[in-house]
Amino acid sequence: MTEAKSPSISSDTEKWIAGVNEPQPEQEVVFIVDKSEEKRLVRRIDIRFVPLSMFIYLLCFLDRSNIGNAKVLNSNTGDSLVQTLNISNQQYLTALMIFIISYTLFETPSNYMLKKFRPSRWIAALMIGWGIMTMVLGAAHSFASLVAIRFLLGAFEAGLFPGMIYCLTFWYKQDERALRAALIVACATLGGAFGGAIAYVVGYLNRVRGLQAWRWLFIIEGAPSCACALLVWLLYPDFPETASWLSSQERELAVNRIKGVSALGHAKITWNEAKETLLDWRLYLHYLALISISVPFSSVSLFVPTIVTGLGYQGLKAQLFTVPPYAIGFVVTVFVAWQSEKRGMRAYGSCVSLLIAGLSFLLQGALPSHAFKARYGLLCISVPFSFASNPILYSWLTANLHNTGALTLAVPLSVSIAEIGQIVGVYIYKASEAPGYHTGHFTNAAFLIEGAVVVMVLRQVYVRRKRRLVKGERKWQL
Repeated sequence: MTEAKSPSISSDTEKWIAGVNEPQPEQEVVFIVDKSEEKRLVRRIDIRFVPLSMFIYLLCFLDRSNIGNAKVLNSNTGDSLVQTLNISNQQYLTALMIFIISYTLFETPSNYMLKKFRPSRWIAALMIGWGIMTMVLGAAHSFASLVAIRFLLGAFEAGLFPGMIYCLTFWYKQDERALRAALIVACATLGGAFGGAIAYVVGYLNRVRGLQAWRWLFIIEGAPSCACALLVWLLYPDFPETASWLSSQERELAVNRIKGVSALGHAKITWNEAKETLLDWRLYLHYLALISISVPFSSVSLFVPTIVTGLGYQGLKAQLFTVPPYAIGFVVTVFVAWQSEKRGMRAYGSCVSLLIAGLSFLLQGALPSHAFKARYGLLCISVPFSFASNPILYSWLTANLHNTGALTLAVPLSVSIAEIGQIVGVYIYKASEAPGYHTGHFTNAAFLIEGAVVVMVLRQVYVRRKRRLVKGERKWQL
């Protein structure tokens, strides 16, 4: 039970001393939180928030990255996306690039719309939009139509990830976010695993009803997003202050347990908060680290089927061999985030993940092109650890944002700036370098190792700031 210790004299009671009316000084209301009740509440929030968020992000990642599977699906029979539309490799890269441009443009505006229209309503609307666009991709018949549809797809998907990270901040405390964020982000790896498996099965639908298998792939993977939008509209949690699925006592506890450590959903953003966020230089170290991990995130998401094809696996078998790296990635991402949060070592957890992934890519680039088994084994290491640092870095960022303006602005801004890395990732795996792809592997390695250095520099910044803390200031998280 949440209890409130109120001042002994209510705010509307006058106390006369020596004939003079002296108003009582305001006293802070202190809430004593029953840990067992808080634990039950967090469990209820988890049941409502985490599985649904994971499923939504899984659908989103499937619809974003399935173009990588479509590119090579049934290529041995001349029925892949690039063969059917008769587009060049450069045109294919342009279609990938236009998605990122759209994604970058619409991220920050979408986060403000989420706050205005409530998460459940806005995310449901986004799901319908990107689900329809994914299915419409199955009707593309030219390079122009492919680019136009990919632009719209990026616009609808842009608001989901920063929106979910933002939602975490007004439901969970700082030390509760990394594991939840990891479970959500790890669904990108599940999306990659399911994407490869689904593409393998759908490949057998080639020429059914006169449609190539890649068209069926877009139709089949886009439909669930539209169908599940109603579920999200009805069940997705909005703000702790307005959660009708909680009792009044639970709502009070949900609000008061994060007071002083996070932002409330309805708090208004001030210009001063926005200005401070934009001028806070240490945030740009966070953004630089996120750019570093976005290069492999982008290249891996879009080119793993192509890389696997270059390792000697052809046809539908190539789709099947994309599954293990992603499946391992889910386990690694969740485990690393769990340990980093449990031990309060976000910087070390992300740094080690970045180094392992970087060295794995470095070795892939150094090995001879015909060392297929060794390179595939290293791919099963580099892919998981490339994803593993992502949730930790976002959890670390939000843990060191201390007001509503910073949370509302810095989270989507960080994702938008990180798109610089995704743009790089689009262009590094060159078709002319198959099957070695040395430029791609070495570029990923360089950015990951540089990201590890940035993370340790940022940790040192926070160590110094913690030493200079004065009483009453919020602590910096490491």
